[in-house]
Amino acid sequence: MKRREFITLLGGAAAAWPLVARAQEPGRIYRLGGLHASPRDAPHHLTLFEEVRRLGFIDGQNLVVDAAGYGMSAERFAIHAADLVKARVDVILAGGDAAVRAAQQATTSIPILALTDDMVGQGFVHSLGQPGGNTTGVTLLASELDGKRQEISIEAVPGVRRIAALVDSNTTTPSRLRALEEAARARGVELSIHQVARREEIASAIDGAKAADAGALNVLASSLLFNSRAFIFDRVATQRLPAVYQWPEMAEEGGLIGYGPLIVQLYRDIMSRQLAKLLRGVKPTDLPVEQPTRFELVINLQAAKAIGHELPAPLVLRADKVIE
Repeated sequence: MKRREFITLLGGAAAAWPLVARAQEPGRIYRLGGLHASPRDAPHHLTLFEEVRRLGFIDGQNLVVDAAGYGMSAERFAIHAADLVKARVDVILAGGDAAVRAAQQATTSIPILALTDDMVGQGFVHSLGQPGGNTTGVTLLASELDGKRQEISIEAVPGVRRIAALVDSNTTTPSRLRALEEAARARGVELSIHQVARREEIASAIDGAKAADAGALNVLASSLLFNSRAFIFDRVATQRLPAVYQWPEMAEEGGLIGYGPLIVQLYRDIMSRQLAKLLRGVKPTDLPVEQPTRFELVINLQAAKAIGHELPAPLVLRADKVIE
């Protein structure tokens, strides 16, 4: 959909229906904006709309979904966020730090529902219990889980003396990197850090990790790295580098090891419920930011075989799911 057509469509809806609602109103059309690098047909997005349909918001009937807000480059977020404000959408869905930042810069009044790595650490909300402002959603415990995945990467390569971290410099803070370095050092392991800011830099960063003689790669939490996962899978396989990823589903899609919450579950069980409340008029400041409570370890033995790496039996036995 072209930018002008999108603004006209949602702007027309805004003129026809009241701007403020405290309950779901019969006959009202709700307008949902989006800022996502992932495509509209990604499993977590499909699951979200299945759930909000069950909650009474049906795409194409009483819900107008911003089709242009998916599969976007980060460079487009600010422009599109401004379009959403002009269109007077009811809620903006934002995935990842860059999207949330663009949405917050565009509006302080339209509710923003975000899923990102560290809502408090990045300053997107004041606290989890009292977000303040116009933003709420899900925070992913990124700093704690990046450390846990580092432990798994060390365990995955017995006797390893050097590992690497693939880092999105727009997401991971210097203090978090220092904590990872200290944790690795405490295990007698040197951590090599390879930072990227754009997708085009990922290949050379992975090649650099291999050149630094890293025995394993920890792909840190990042919307950019998640949405570049297919490329990363291919590159680490070419370099025969064991890698650990942010989401369990990434191991199911071809990665070696995934540890963390299930992204589909977060969208199904939390984001859909939060979205329905915001559409019905609940203020973001009254809707606490939530955190995942369930974490899974998924190991792909096919990926291990492809790079000629044998994972330790205790690690495989501990996995919640093993792909043979």
